[in-house]
Amino acid sequence: MTITPLGPDELLTTTRSVRKRLDLTRPVPTDLVRECLEIALQAPSGSNRQGWHWLVVTDAELRGAIGGYYRRSFGAYRASGGSAGSLFTDDPARAATQRRVSESADYLSERMGDVPVLVLGCIHAPGGLPEGNQAGLWGSLLPAAWSYMLAARARGLGTAWTSLHLAYESEIAELLGIPADVRQGVLIPTAYYTGETFRPAHRQPLDEVLHLDRW
Repeated sequence: MTITPLGPDELLTTTRSVRKRLDLTRPVPTDLVRECLEIALQAPSGSNRQGWHWLVVTDAELRGAIGGYYRRSFGAYRASGGSAGSLFTDDPARAATQRRVSESADYLSERMGDVPVLVLGCIHAPGGLPEGNQAGLWGSLLPAAWSYMLAARARGLGTAWTSLHLAYESEIAELLGIPADVRQGVLIPTAYYTGETFRPAHRQPLDEVLHLDRW
């Protein structure tokens, strides 16, 4: 597999959530997904437990079922008033960006089940989810999931970070046979992308969110 020659800064600043540009018609080789996951396994985890598990779903019926749950959850999210398109409406420039994000999220919600590969990142949690701060648990999964997305970008694949399926975590666990002591953390639709270019996104200026020594 040819890897796009991206420097680390370019890779980190141009790995975008791909929704409308996912190619829903082109199969993705399982070996290519495995290659990206091999990269992901180099990520850090608490006490080096490496308690992550990865479900790579390619079966059309299973993808369709997961897509149905995602669509139902997205509908509730969309109506909640907290969705992307409902935020920052008093800032015309930022509101325009939020509308574009919302439109692309709408698009993906209707087609999640059609994406050729759905990757669920999970974590072994034998005692259940800890009470209080859960940073240690999820911090042992999420860096690896992001590494997967970076590796996919370098190999011509588009991904998006999603978690709305978790409203139906138990139903999806039953569908896929996930044990009770394994919890889902992220659902990553994966496909080849259409088009050629990705650019860094506009972000808040660093000085608006940076705190030195004290808040």
